[in-house]
Amino acid sequence: MNTLLDQFSMNTTAWAPMGPISKQEKQVRIDLATAYQLAYLKNWDDGIYTHISAAIPGEDGAYLLNQFGLHFNEITPQNLVKVNIDGQILSGDGPVNQTGFAIHGAVHAARSDAHCVFHLHVDSVIAVSVQKKGLLPISQHALRFYRDMGYHPYQGLALSSQEQTSLITNLGNKRAILLHNHGSIVCGASIQQAFYLMDVLDKACKIQLLAGSTEHLIIPDDEVCQLTYRQLCSDGDQEGKLEWPSYQRILINY
Repeated sequence: MNTLLDQFSMNTTAWAPMGPISKQEKQVRIDLATAYQLAYLKNWDDGIYTHISAAIPGEDGAYLLNQFGLHFNEITPQNLVKVNIDGQILSGDGPVNQTGFAIHGAVHAARSDAHCVFHLHVDSVIAVSVQKKGLLPISQHALRFYRDMGYHPYQGLALSSQEQTSLITNLGNKRAILLHNHGSIVCGASIQQAFYLMDVLDKACKIQLLAGSTEHLIIPDDEVCQLTYRQLCSDGDQEGKLEWPSYQRILINY
């Protein structure tokens, strides 16, 4: 095991400077840092400007976010910052991106089921976000988001309180939302599910782009789309659980 993965161990002395910390928070830190590292390997990062957050079990309103200024491949369990939904740092070294506060705080406050939130600027997803028809049900991957995808218009860099409200309205109870001209937000009941869904979304968008023009495509009828969606969601919130060890092995073998 290399030095980076040594830091991810529950028993490493790297945890000592943090002081007392619950076993639940340690595990969330390990899984979230793993998600950041894997996102880096998948080229989902955008310099220092995007974020993945995860709620801490047993601490209402507290979640973990990356320190602003660090690249995804620099994120470790120990340098994640604990914040609340009002943007206050509870532990760890700041700063934290203010837009990150605005987006993640709003989603975590509105969606108790969203234990993990990905906000990324992935090339394939941005490209589909600018297409007027949005994500089309032209692949099995895209059908995972059939009627489970929201859309939000671009309104500039800063996220005002008014836009927070409209963003949450447009997200509703869906697992994902395309931010036009910007990127995406993906919500998961766990870090594992959120990572899995982001992976599926990325592939669905790549397939749509490879298909070329959005005209004259073969699209299954609504009944088949709904059936496939139900089949793909048959695991419920367990999505990603089976896949997670294989994702971890990517990092272990890197």
